[in-house]
Amino acid sequence: MLLVAMPGASAEERARQASVDDADDRPSLSRALADESELLQAFYAQRDHRPAWRDEETIAGLVSTLRALDEDGLTPEDYRPDDIEAEYRSVRDEDADSERQIHYELFASRMLFTALEHLQRGKVDPKSLSADWEVPVEAPDLDLAAISDAIDQQQFDRMLVEARPPYTPYQRLREGLARYRDIERQGGWERLPERDSALRVGDDDDVELLRERLAVAGVLENGATDDGDEDNGAASGEAREGADPRRFDSDLEAAVRRFQRRHLLEPDGIVGRQTLAALNVPVERRIDQIRLNMERARWLLHGLPEAYVLVDIAGYELSYFRPDGEVWRSRIVVGQPYRRTPSLRSEITHMTVNPTWTIPPTILRQDVLPAVRRDLGYLWRERIQVLSPSGQPLDPWRVDWDNPGNIVLRQAPGPQNALGQLAIRFPNDHMVYLHDTPAQGNFSRYQRAFSSGCIRVENIRGLAQLLFDDTDSDQDIDARIDSGETRNVSLANRMPVILHYWTVNPDDDGALSFRPDIYERDDELLRELDRPLEL
Repeated sequence: MLLVAMPGASAEERARQASVDDADDRPSLSRALADESELLQAFYAQRDHRPAWRDEETIAGLVSTLRALDEDGLTPEDYRPDDIEAEYRSVRDEDADSERQIHYELFASRMLFTALEHLQRGKVDPKSLSADWEVPVEAPDLDLAAISDAIDQQQFDRMLVEARPPYTPYQRLREGLARYRDIERQGGWERLPERDSALRVGDDDDVELLRERLAVAGVLENGATDDGDEDNGAASGEAREGADPRRFDSDLEAAVRRFQRRHLLEPDGIVGRQTLAALNVPVERRIDQIRLNMERARWLLHGLPEAYVLVDIAGYELSYFRPDGEVWRSRIVVGQPYRRTPSLRSEITHMTVNPTWTIPPTILRQDVLPAVRRDLGYLWRERIQVLSPSGQPLDPWRVDWDNPGNIVLRQAPGPQNALGQLAIRFPNDHMVYLHDTPAQGNFSRYQRAFSSGCIRVENIRGLAQLLFDDTDSDQDIDARIDSGETRNVSLANRMPVILHYWTVNPDDDGALSFRPDIYERDDELLRELDRPLEL
């Protein structure tokens, strides 16, 4: 008989009774599993078809575990903890028929495994949100033996630990979620009033309220550095001794700069329109941002190799995690909102030194052809050659530029080439790559979505030489480029590369950085994450 609670019985007596009950129920449970998922069938096969949910203590552990998923940004109600708890009361009596008890047994297991799969791999299918999703590495299979043992030992926390992505960024997002929910419980922060003019050094309007807001942000605390953040702890919000807290002074200006850097805003120390908007984002929205980026982490953070290149699209940063544990970082420029850099996972195979640039169809149609129609001299200034589809040179004067047909435009190699002097290649369906650029000035901007989809990398020569060194490729990148020869140079061993989109990112010290949603992807993901689960 399933689910027979025995109040007052010893653990030994409960175990002995459970063994008798299990033997009675295994044939019925085995038959009922025929219509269940392969995962549930494998789980009960692992248990030799022993029921898992036999007593009140185990049910309480399951319910508590499902409710704890709130700490991972998931919605506990999706997994019906209240229904599991209520239904147990109605089927635990010895008079409840076996079919009803088996139905309950499978319902409880189904909810548990749905929750564990969502915790491990994400609730939302990223392919349903973006056709350009190209990250083929999936999470490993759940360890059914370990889950079965954890249930029997009533060590439910162990199941959650095993299912979560086992990487530090996820844990830091989880910790950040707890901190921001604590801020929410304390009332959040008050909005700063809209202003006709910027708030700056010397002003005294709304300054006390600004101090309070930056105090909650953690950038006014004593000893705060330029790397401070909203997560660094509570701060007094008081001006230094002897200073007037109602006046915008140099210390407050420095705190505003710290806040601006953290949110990828121009760090001018002035509370203008963009900074005011970032300060006034309510804590509830920040919590949602953390939750949806935890979902993105569940899509991605599986099976990361020892060494890899990570392109943080929304953060405009490339990080190369080297085999020796060192992390090399660089600023990048990514695709404009209407020419988005895709999310993908691939492997760097080779580099092109002194590349030519065959102008892609979209750029040709939208950018280059209009320029050529205005002034044919554009081709000579940009060192662009006109070719037939088979690669034969064409006379630009003989081309009908209003209806050019299937021509190919190719820019000659050199420092002014759109790809600069180096491109780092990896297979993908979107024809994107990392590359150099003659427009070095754009790297000094704080928001850098200017490209046509590919990723421009500051100091790409330094990255290339490290990749050669770390993959046992005997190459001198400077010598290759200085030769002036256009050539593909292979890596001796491929290097994994990941392009991904994070609008909240934990720094090395655990502080959270909030970024503008340049591709406007957050709201759609949040809607799907919060959509009630249909079972």
